[in-house]
Amino acid sequence: MELHPRDPGRTAWALPCLLLLVLPGAGAQTGQDFKLHQPQDKVSVRAGETLTLNCTVSGDSDPGPVKWLKGWGSDNKTIYGDTGTYPRVARAVNESNTDFTIHIRNVQPEDIGTYYCVKFQNLLGGGIRVFKHGSGTEVSVQAKPSQPLVSGPTQRVAPGQSVTFSCTAGGFFPKDIGVKWFKDTNPITSQMPQVTEWQRQSYNMSSTVTVVLGEGDVLSRLTCEVQHSASPTLLQGTYQLNKVLRVSPRVDVRAEQRSPIQLNKTVNFTCHVKGFYPRDLSISWLENGMKMEVEKNNSWLSESSKGLWELRSWVEVQATEEKNGSVFTCLVVHDAQAPINYSTTLWIASPDEEGLRKKFQMDNENLVIYSVVAVVCLILALLVAAILYLIRTKQIKGKSSPSARLHEPEKSSEATTQESDPNNLTYADLNFDKERKTIRRMVEMSQQSEYACIQTSQAPNGDENLTYADLDMVHLSKAPKRPAPRPEEATSEYASVQIPRK
Repeated sequence: MELHPRDPGRTAWALPCLLLLVLPGAGAQTGQDFKLHQPQDKVSVRAGETLTLNCTVSGDSDPGPVKWLKGWGSDNKTIYGDTGTYPRVARAVNESNTDFTIHIRNVQPEDIGTYYCVKFQNLLGGGIRVFKHGSGTEVSVQAKPSQPLVSGPTQRVAPGQSVTFSCTAGGFFPKDIGVKWFKDTNPITSQMPQVTEWQRQSYNMSSTVTVVLGEGDVLSRLTCEVQHSASPTLLQGTYQLNKVLRVSPRVDVRAEQRSPIQLNKTVNFTCHVKGFYPRDLSISWLENGMKMEVEKNNSWLSESSKGLWELRSWVEVQATEEKNGSVFTCLVVHDAQAPINYSTTLWIASPDEEGLRKKFQMDNENLVIYSVVAVVCLILALLVAAILYLIRTKQIKGKSSPSARLHEPEKSSEATTQESDPNNLTYADLNFDKERKTIRRMVEMSQQSEYACIQTSQAPNGDENLTYADLDMVHLSKAPKRPAPRPEEATSEYASVQIPRK
């Protein structure tokens, strides 16, 4: 302090005061009953919330401000003081000499640290020094991770290839964090996430997963699910797999009619492009390598249930003689890839070929009809053969009943003569296939019944011992039916004929 000689009275008053200040213990007597109370040891708060730091003082003290410092030592930072501007900090009780509690709004992870409430003492030279300070309050900020971001390759890939995707999130505290991957609703195995420190008291996370893509993944999506203590809910990041998937189209070109085409007829060539993704695709028609002009409305685009696209494009061509053998090509460019082409050739039928073609069609139709008729006839023949076989089988089973074939010739003059014969004789001529023998005719002189008896020394061979008798009937009496005579010998065979009354 500079003294002024023009004012001896003022100089005399200031000197005792200076002596009092420099005396040992003079300032200590003033702050003996001063107390500073900072009750909070640790405080945890979520990011974005408001942090409250409590500090109160009591008793007398030397003049000097009360401030809040973050950290201690040379790297401390003033959070609040009686002078200066602090946008996020405000006192709980304004202009209070005892309550120095403050509120810090919108706390962030960088606010993590230890805070001290400090009482300063003014110095004579204009500076300040620490007089009292609290024990410090350790502040931790529960910062939830940022919204997870899932990213994939920058270029599209074809089905069947392996693709690596990554999920990142940052700005969280504490360090512990959990990550899960899903394809649609199916879990995918992944490695532990990598956590690195970012700035101060804040961390970042990165997780990767590898997926083999398929055609059916156009509608699928990946989900990265993040769990952290600072977030009350699960955080999710998604990625649509169609952003990276490319399905190349299949191309087919066909004519609406079979070749050869009739002269001067109009034929449509259709290019069917199916099963492709993404939608971006262009079609060009070429005739013998030269681009054709096609109407814009000659195409139809549709989407399948699997998310793949289909496109049909057609062009009309007049089948003239000069176009015979022309090659028509459908050129497809999909998603800026190499062109895909498919070609077909137009063949025109000459008049003779047209007639032959029609004749060939008619012959084919007739052949079908003949085939049907032949099948029907074959079935009928098989049925007749089956019936004959059944009859033959039945005849074979009845061995004890020989068969006789009777023939009654037309009446003649000779028959008329025999008819007037009072003896009423009937003749039976027996013919054997393998052996012809002399047969004794035995006629019973009776007007009641007539029979023919055939006797052989031994049974004829063949046909299961069947005997066939061809009887030439001359006259049969109309007597009542009587039983046939009993055979005389075991080797004799009889054929009897009885004619019912007419």
